[in-house]
Amino acid sequence: MRHTSTVIIGAGQAGLAMSKCLSDRSITHVVLEQGVVAQSWVKDRRTSLRLLTPNWQSRLPGFRYRGPDPDGYMNMLQITGFLRDYAHVIAAPVEEHTTVCSVTLDGNRYLVCTNKGDWVCDNVVVASGACAQPKLPQMVDAVPDSIAQLSLTTYKSPNQVARGGVLVVGASASGVQIAAELSTTGHDVTLAVGEHIRAPRHYRGRDIQWWLDRTGVLDEPVKDVDDIARARSVPSFQLTGDAELDAIDLNTLQALGVTVTGRLVGIQNGMAQFSGSLANHCAMSDLKIGRLLDHFDDWAMRVNFPNLQIPRRLPPTCFPSSPHLAADLNNGVIRTIVWATGYSPDFSWLKLPVFDPKGTLIHDQGIVAHGLYVLGLPFMRRRKSALIDGVGGDAQALSDHLVANRHKRAA
Repeated sequence: MRHTSTVIIGAGQAGLAMSKCLSDRSITHVVLEQGVVAQSWVKDRRTSLRLLTPNWQSRLPGFRYRGPDPDGYMNMLQITGFLRDYAHVIAAPVEEHTTVCSVTLDGNRYLVCTNKGDWVCDNVVVASGACAQPKLPQMVDAVPDSIAQLSLTTYKSPNQVARGGVLVVGASASGVQIAAELSTTGHDVTLAVGEHIRAPRHYRGRDIQWWLDRTGVLDEPVKDVDDIARARSVPSFQLTGDAELDAIDLNTLQALGVTVTGRLVGIQNGMAQFSGSLANHCAMSDLKIGRLLDHFDDWAMRVNFPNLQIPRRLPPTCFPSSPHLAADLNNGVIRTIVWATGYSPDFSWLKLPVFDPKGTLIHDQGIVAHGLYVLGLPFMRRRKSALIDGVGGDAQALSDHLVANRHKRAA
C-alpha cells in the first residue's frame, strides 16, 4: 500500500497538464497510465489522422509547440512525440503499464486499486479522456453477419476494408474524413448524415481555429450557456488537418462520388432505414456556420482588424432531392459498415455514487465530489475544454480548488 496526496489517472494531455499544475503547487502526486504516455493517441487511431487544430494551438502549462511549421497539423506520431517531450520536460511522475481496477472510498480518503498495487490518497483526478471507447448504437446487433463492422477504434485505413460498398454512419469530422479516403481509394461509399456542422478550413485568409481563438468563442464559459448538456454533445466541425483542402463537407464528398443519405434510424430484417431529415440537417448546418461567420465579421469590424481578405463563403450544401430511405444489407452491395458515431469515456472502474441514471458522470465544471475531479471532457469549464489548448486552463482551476480544499482540511 502506497500513499500520496493525489492520484491522477491517465497520462494524456489532461493528466500531464494536471501534473504540471500540481508540481507548481508542491503537491505530491502520481500519474497512473494503463499503457504509455499519450496512449490514447498511440492506440486505436487510424493512420491518416491529424489534429484539427493548427500546431500553434498546441499549448500546455509551461510548454507549447515551437517547431518550424506553426500553421501545420500534427499527425499521430508527432502528437505522441509532443506529449512525451512534455512529460519529460515537466518530470511527470508517471507509472506506465498500470491499470486502475477500481476507485473506492477508504474512510475519508480514496483507495485506488491497480494491477501493480494499491494507493491511498486524499484526491483523485480522473484524466482518462472522453475517447476511451467507441460510442455505438444498439442497432449494431441487428447487422447481418455477412457485413464487416468497424468503429473509430478499429478502422485504421482503407486497406483493411473489403472491396465493395461501404456504409459510413456519422458525418462529423471522422465520418467525412473516412468517407473521403475510402472513396478516393475506389470504394463505393454511402454516408448516413445526421446533425453536423460544416466549416471552411480558412476564412478571410485565417484558419477557422484562429477565428475561434481570437474572437473568444473557445473561451466561452459554462455559465454563459443556456443548455450545457446540449452544448456538450454538439458534433465536431467537418474539418481535416490539411491546409490545402479548404472544405471536406457534403459538397466535397459528393464531388468524389460519395452518396449521401439521411440519418440511420434502424435496421430490421437486414434492411437499413434512413430518416428523411437530410434536407433539414443540411439547412441547419448552413445556418449555423453562416451565423458563426457573421459573428467573425462583426468582431473584425468592431476591432478594425487589419489585412483580412474579402469575405467569401462556401456555397449552399447540395443534396439529392430524393435520398435513399432504405438499403438492403443482405444483397451483397454493402459489405462493410464503419460506425463513425463518436466516442465515450469509460469510468467503469469508478466505484462511487457519482453517476446519473443514464450512467453519465455528474460534475460541476470538473468537480465531482470532495477530493474527486475529472478533466478533459467536452465543454467541462469552457468550450475548448477537450482541446489540447483547453486542458491547461481547466487544470489550473481544478488544482487551485484542490489546494484550497487541502488548506481547509488542515485548518
